[in-house]
Amino acid sequence: MAEPLPICHLNGEWPLLREARISPLDRSFLFGDGAYEVVPVFRGRPFRFKEHFDRLSRSLREIRCRDPHSRDEWRALMTELMRCNGGGDMYVYVQVSRGAEYGRSHAPLPDVQPTVFAFAAPLPPITEQQLAKGVACTTAEDTRWGRCDIKSVALLANCLLRQQSVDAGAQETILLRNGYMMEASASTVHVVIDGVIVTPPDSNAILPGTTRSVVEELADRHQMPRVTRAVTEAELRSADEIWLASATRCVSSVTQLDGKPVGSGKPGPVWTRMWAAFQQLQQELVREPW
Repeated sequence: MAEPLPICHLNGEWPLLREARISPLDRSFLFGDGAYEVVPVFRGRPFRFKEHFDRLSRSLREIRCRDPHSRDEWRALMTELMRCNGGGDMYVYVQVSRGAEYGRSHAPLPDVQPTVFAFAAPLPPITEQQLAKGVACTTAEDTRWGRCDIKSVALLANCLLRQQSVDAGAQETILLRNGYMMEASASTVHVVIDGVIVTPPDSNAILPGTTRSVVEELADRHQMPRVTRAVTEAELRSADEIWLASATRCVSSVTQLDGKPVGSGKPGPVWTRMWAAFQQLQQELVREPW
């Protein structure tokens, strides 16, 4: 993974990322008490800016933390961060914690100034080999907390679940709960069954994905049949195609699951259409205001 870009944002200032510091009493450090977003930027244009910051505001409301900025202020922050780091393609990580109080107390929740942090990094490269061969995934029981619909910074379970795939030489871990597919440790999951794109519905166990909504919109636009419903583990394992959708990688084809081929063992025809649709959309949006 490439190193982050050098300039970050921290509470209204623009320090070098290597020199940025927060209080050890910040509640994100002590409790994982905060929310975050990851926004891809293509040719200097944030992708789905409104949807990402709508979700950030929702996450903050759900944890009873105030959003420290208006939408225009977030836009200005993003613009300056991109400018400071040279523009072009990147992703921006934005985190809001409840802030720091003098001490450590579970409750009552303190009314203090939120901590706002953001940095930028190069987008992970998507190689020709990955496009041609797809990626491998493992499965695991979902051990995360009960409010996965909140994009919380408390991601220890996600990290441990993702490490299982790394240990197995795979790229991602698809999560199962009570015999049903949820999502992956850091991605939305779609399956293709008999030519139909099937996506589990939003719930407390699934983060409402911004890239997932792009998949749904593009499917409708290009007349690809789709449905939103629960997906069983058996359907996952017998699917013709499996996809991962995430902010920094668009949509990836899963060609191996727990060491066994998915479908033909190669990226499928429906994914090929969806990938092309994503590239077309990026080209269309690059000159539009955000």
